[in-house]
Amino acid sequence: MQTLNVAARLRSSGLLRTKGLIGGKWRDAYDGRTIEVHNPADGEVIASVPFMGGRETKDAISSAYNALSHWRKLTAADRSSRLRNWYNLLFEHKEELGQLITLEQGKPLREAIGEVVYSAKFIEFFAEEAKRVYGDIIPSPLSDRRLFVLKEPVGVVGAITPWNFPLAMISRKAGPALACGCTVIIKPSELTPLTALAAAELALQSGIPPGVLNVVMGDAPSIGDSLQESTEVRKITFTGSTGVGKKLMAGASDTVKKVSLELGGNAPCIIFDDADLEAAVKGSLSTKFHNTGQQCVCTNRVLVQEGIYEKFINAYSKAVQNLKVGNGLSEGVTQGPLINDAAVQKVDSFVQDAISKGAKVLLGGKRHSLGFSFYEPTIIGDVSNEMLIARQEVFGPVAPIIRFKTEEEAIQIANDTDSGLAAYVFTNSIQRSWRVSEALEYGMVGVNEGSISTEVAPFGGFKQSGLGREGSKYGMDDYLEIKYVCMGNMG
Repeated sequence: MQTLNVAARLRSSGLLRTKGLIGGKWRDAYDGRTIEVHNPADGEVIASVPFMGGRETKDAISSAYNALSHWRKLTAADRSSRLRNWYNLLFEHKEELGQLITLEQGKPLREAIGEVVYSAKFIEFFAEEAKRVYGDIIPSPLSDRRLFVLKEPVGVVGAITPWNFPLAMISRKAGPALACGCTVIIKPSELTPLTALAAAELALQSGIPPGVLNVVMGDAPSIGDSLQESTEVRKITFTGSTGVGKKLMAGASDTVKKVSLELGGNAPCIIFDDADLEAAVKGSLSTKFHNTGQQCVCTNRVLVQEGIYEKFINAYSKAVQNLKVGNGLSEGVTQGPLINDAAVQKVDSFVQDAISKGAKVLLGGKRHSLGFSFYEPTIIGDVSNEMLIARQEVFGPVAPIIRFKTEEEAIQIANDTDSGLAAYVFTNSIQRSWRVSEALEYGMVGVNEGSISTEVAPFGGFKQSGLGREGSKYGMDDYLEIKYVCMGNMG
């Protein structure tokens, strides 16, 4: 009943959109097919949305391509102003958007509203960066020539976004793309399309022209194939699993598209003997259990030096026991459900694998009594780096604890993975913080801090965690082409 009541209020506000957006018009799937969107906390159906495919995607691509010429020719100040309007509307509607995120994704309302604010800041930042796309004048080696460099929008962008941050992953991609003068086709997850549609509605209200921003959802393989095969789409940006990212990277090679990939992580959180225990517990708790462990920069392995091992586990266990599990719309809840039953089964299989190989469950370790997609916040001790839970992302509220002796051993364990997105270090030694940060093969390192993501810093990883960067001034580069112009006979 709670789900239906909130959904009804959102519908009356005009933000619960249930059709795709193509060329500025809200559209059903051409064959009439739909897909239901469920609240993972109670299984209730929130709404049905179109199950679109290749035909709708091709029309969205055409709309984006036709809108490109006008949008890229607008002044940077004009594009900036419209993006600023979008930021204002997102911020103005943060409560409703937060409720929508909680409904379809499950995270606690406070976290969901926090995601809206975080998302809006990317739009604000890139609205400002739109006016700072500078070129260069190159001193010529010949007196009768003038050499200069221009930066131009790459063109039509296909943005494929995941369910765990249904608004933030859109704003991190659409913000810089639109700021640079690109047009965009967004393909949100079929599990969480309503947030994307609400954001698109506010984009239209902000003055972003029809066709500049389009949203299609449904048959993911068909949509992905259409984006990859089109010669009018010049860039694919994707956040999701490493496996899918590799397929997109291979598929984009046929038309030599630019590709940005933000893929899986296997983040270590290294806690040394000299760490501030309170800061280590607080930081590792936030980076492990935020969004119920469903984030790519989430700590996947907690490495604790042997001198502080028992003390840390005791303090950490008390903190985890204080987490309140429940429907994200309920007061005081800090842990929501996992996204669906398949996610619960995966988490439990990782826990059982660890137990079978000698690990010990110190807290939790099973489905929550609330049922549906809830899983108990869990701590597992005596974990080794060979266990499945230490090799792959668990993407759930399970903290595996690995004991280590020396700094060199910790670095070796941390780097023993194909992933390299985020890592965390807790130590009171400034020398050690520098040494370890430099030795870790990761794109982002948090030192004595578990919350490191911000719109002003580059987000991205090493190795098989992806290509390119999102956020910051570096986030503009992936949506720009560099053009060199040589003017001769100038003497």
